Amino acid sequence: MSNRFRVSNTVIRRIDDLGVAPQAVLRHAGLPLTLFDQERILLTTDELFALYRGLEAASDDPAFGLKIGTEERVERYDPIAIAALYARSFGDALQRMVRYKQLTCPEEIHITESGDECRVQFEWLLAQEEDPALLIDVCFAWVVEIARRGSAGAIRARRVEFKRPPANRALYEEHFGCPVTFDAPRNVLVFEKDDLARPFLTHNADVLAIVAPQLDAELAQQLSQRTFREHVKATLKKTLAGQRPELRVVARELGVSTRTLQRRLSHEGITFQQVIAEARHELARHYLQHSSLELNETAYLLGYEDANSFFRAFQQWEGTSPGEWRAQIST
Repeated sequence: MSNRFRVSNTVIRRIDDLGVAPQAVLRHAGLPLTLFDQERILLTTDELFALYRGLEAASDDPAFGLKIGTEERVERYDPIAIAALYARSFGDALQRMVRYKQLTCPEEIHITESGDECRVQFEWLLAQEEDPALLIDVCFAWVVEIARRGSAGAIRARRVEFKRPPANRALYEEHFGCPVTFDAPRNVLVFEKDDLARPFLTHNADVLAIVAPQLDAELAQQLSQRTFREHVKATLKKTLAGQRPELRVVARELGVSTRTLQRRLSHEGITFQQVIAEARHELARHYLQHSSLELNETAYLLGYEDANSFFRAFQQWEGTSPGEWRAQIST
């Protein structure tokens, strides 16, 4: 997985529009002062997080992240936002966000439905530290702005949950138009499940016919450059939940024989068991950091027959127990 993010030039213009000097942001972030002069801005996960912490340090406005994420000028929307805005419905818009956000790899948007709720979470797959609060503000404001504009204000968030300590509650509740809770187990943006079917008044099939194929072609090219190992790992992550990982199941999902799967992994210098361990390790970090699952539940979702096997594996990966690791990243 490539640890590079493509930063849109529209974000840079938005920072300048809001009265914060880009050079000041870069100085606070410890990034090269010529970074924004590049035609194509690519950052690692650590550099991206540093950039958003630099934004927070350079601005004394607690609403700065919300303002960045709430771009009112459609002509400044990037192609992903345009594809979402001109989608058929809110549910279609969210799925396009999920699909095309892969182009800014390594980041994922998780959309889950539970009861009468639809929950939206952002995950930076290679993050080694807590997500910057301002970055979460930008992402949540971006989704809410697309929902509001596409539905002419009919779709509103039901609830916002922040992991951070309480601060500026009135500001956030006014912006999102819903209750906001702090000290939550994870950062989650919650909508009514019924809103997924709500049609977008901004739907434009002609624009989508131009934008979507370009994004799909770029995504197909990017996915084709993935190693076979990454395809196997991605398949494992989808099939692990509550099941013991099996070679034949993964091979069937990928449309190859078990012998071909093993041979292609061997050519990349890795075994199937090693890819299983990588997939479990990455998923374990995600579950421990972004959910309130019990450790036994986490072990089950990773396909372990018993919790002790999970605890031993995690100790080997991280040099500490799952419970201690979760406590460390929560402080």
